[in-house]
Amino acid sequence: MRYRWRLPDSPRSEEVLEQTRELSRSINVPESIASILVARGVRTFEEAREYFRPSLERLHDPFLMSDMARAVARIEQAVQEGERITIYGDYDVDGTTSTAMLMLFFESIDAHVSYHTPDRFTEGYGLSIAGLDRCFSAPDTAPSLIITIDCGITSIDAVAYAGTCGADVIICDHHEPVRNGGEAQLPAAYAILNPIKGSCEYPYKHLCGCGVGFKLIQALSKAFGLGDETWAKYLDFVAMASSADIVSLQGENRILTSFGLQEINERPRPGIRALIQAAQIKPGKLGTSQIVFGLAPRINAAGRLGDGGRAVKLLMSRTDDEAHHYATELEFENSNRRRIDEEAFFEACHVVDGMLNRTSDKIIVLHNSTWHAGVIGIVASRLVERYHLPVVLLTTIDGMAKGSARSIPGFDIHSAIKRCEDKVVTFGGHKYAAGVSIAVDRVAEFRTAINIVATELITAEMLEPEIRVDAMIDLGDLNPKYFAIIRQFQPYGPNNMRPAFYAKNVEVSGYPRIVGKTTPHLKFQVRPSTPAGYDPAKAGLAPNLIPFTRGSASLEAMGFGLGERLRELLGADGRGRKDLEMIFYLEENEYMGKVTPQLVVKDFR
Repeated sequence: MRYRWRLPDSPRSEEVLEQTRELSRSINVPESIASILVARGVRTFEEAREYFRPSLERLHDPFLMSDMARAVARIEQAVQEGERITIYGDYDVDGTTSTAMLMLFFESIDAHVSYHTPDRFTEGYGLSIAGLDRCFSAPDTAPSLIITIDCGITSIDAVAYAGTCGADVIICDHHEPVRNGGEAQLPAAYAILNPIKGSCEYPYKHLCGCGVGFKLIQALSKAFGLGDETWAKYLDFVAMASSADIVSLQGENRILTSFGLQEINERPRPGIRALIQAAQIKPGKLGTSQIVFGLAPRINAAGRLGDGGRAVKLLMSRTDDEAHHYATELEFENSNRRRIDEEAFFEACHVVDGMLNRTSDKIIVLHNSTWHAGVIGIVASRLVERYHLPVVLLTTIDGMAKGSARSIPGFDIHSAIKRCEDKVVTFGGHKYAAGVSIAVDRVAEFRTAINIVATELITAEMLEPEIRVDAMIDLGDLNPKYFAIIRQFQPYGPNNMRPAFYAKNVEVSGYPRIVGKTTPHLKFQVRPSTPAGYDPAKAGLAPNLIPFTRGSASLEAMGFGLGERLRELLGADGRGRKDLEMIFYLEENEYMGKVTPQLVVKDFR
C-alpha cells in the first residue's frame, strides 16, 4: 500500500524548538529523539524519567474511583457471610482475562465464587436476561452478588431483572454508557466502577475492562490487609487485555502494561506459557504486537466458535498439563476460525468489488445470512484495511441482522450509527469499533442513511491512507545508543506507537532481492549517499556512538509486502538508487543468537 506522507510540522514554533533542545540536553539524547518525546507530551526531565522508568508507586489510589468504597464494602460482606458471588464476563480477551483474574483473586481469599461467560450465539454480548437466567438456574445456590467485568454499563434492563431475582450487581466496565441528550443513563446497580460513566473523578480515563477489575483487586487487597504482592501478581492479565483491547498506552496503562509484560516474559503462568508455545513465539521477549497477533487470536477463538469459558479455564490453569490441554483445544479452534475467516473475507471482497462506487459510496454495508457470527468483526477489520473505507458487516442471528462496524482514522463510526439509531434495534461500542443489530428488512434503509452521514463527515483526506513521521534523521545518526534509547519507548500502542522515521539521500547498496514463500518481501542494504569523510573511532567516539554506517558499511532494510516494488529501488543504470527517500521503523533482528539492527521500511519513493 502507498501512503500519503505526513512529515513533522515544519517550521516548528520557537517554543517547541526550545523545549526539544532543552530536553535533549537534560536527558542526553539526540534532538530527533527529544522531538518525538515532546510531541508525545514529554517535555521535562521529570516527565522523561516517568516515561522511561515506569513505577508501580505512581499508580492512582483505587479508592479515587467513584463507588469503589461502596463496592468493596458489599464484597467484604459477601465474603464474610459466605454469599455466592458470580463473576459475569465477556468472551473476548479483555473479558476472559478479567474473569480469570477475578476468579483467581476471589478463590485466594476463600470467597464462594463462580463465573459465567456468555454464549455469543444464544445470549449475545454483555449482561443479558438470558445469561442471568443461566446464572440463577445453576445447580448450586443462585448468586446474591453479581460482579460484571468488561460489560454491564449499558445493561439497564438486565440489571433491573437481576434485582427482581434478589441479586445485587456491581458493574466493572470501561465502555460508554447509554446517553440521552448527553446525559448518561446508568443501570440501577449497587455500585458502578467505570472511569467514564460521567460522574467519576478517577484521574485516568483509559483503562480497559481488566484494568478496572485490577483496580478493584487493589482496593480489596487494601481492605483485607493484604500486601502489594497480592495484586502485583495479576499484572500479566492487565497487560494482555490492554494490548488486545487497543487502549491508550500512555499514563497508568503504560505502567500496568510495562510491569505486566515483565511478568509474562519472566514468570509466565501455565496458561500463558502454553499459549506462547502454541503460537510458536520465542519466550522471554514478548511485546504488545506478539500479544495482539499471536496470543489474542487464540483466546478470542474460544468465544468466536464456541464456549468462551474455555479461555478462562486455560488462563486459570494451575499445571502445565492442564494448560496444554486447553491451549491445544484453542489452537484447533483458531485454525477453524482462520479458515472460516478466509472464506467470508473472499466472498465479501467479491461482493464489494462488484458493487463499490468509489465516487458515491463512503461506507461499506454488507449483509449475508450465512456468514459465521464469530468472524464478522475480524472480516470487517480486514475489509477496512483492504478498501480503506468504514465497514458494517452483518449476518443473521435469530431473524435479526447483527454484526460489527469498523472504521478508518478520523471517522467516528459509533456516532455515525447513533445518527441513524431510528433504523437500528441496538448498538454500542467505541469510536472505531461498534456492534449493531438491525431488522433484516431495514438493512437497505440503514445502508442509505449511514452512507448519507458518511458522505457528510468523511473528507477526501480521510480516504487516503496516511503515515505519520515522528522524526527526520540521517542514516549516519544511527548507532547502538540510538537503538537502545528507542527500545525504551516500548510498550507500543495507541498514543505511543512505534516511532516512524524519515530519511532522504539514501543509497541502495548491493543487490536488492525478493524474499518470502507466499508474500513477496523486499530485502536490501542502505547507507547514506554521502558518508561522512572521517573515521568516528579516530574522533574518540565511544563504541555506542559510532554510526552503523561508518565508512561504506550498510544497514539491512526489510520491506514487508513490498516485493512487487523491487524495480523502484534501481536507477536508470540498473544500479541501486542514491536518491531514495524512506519511512521506516527501527528494529533489532535476532538470528542464531546474533542481534543486528534492521530498518523496517513502511514506504519509499
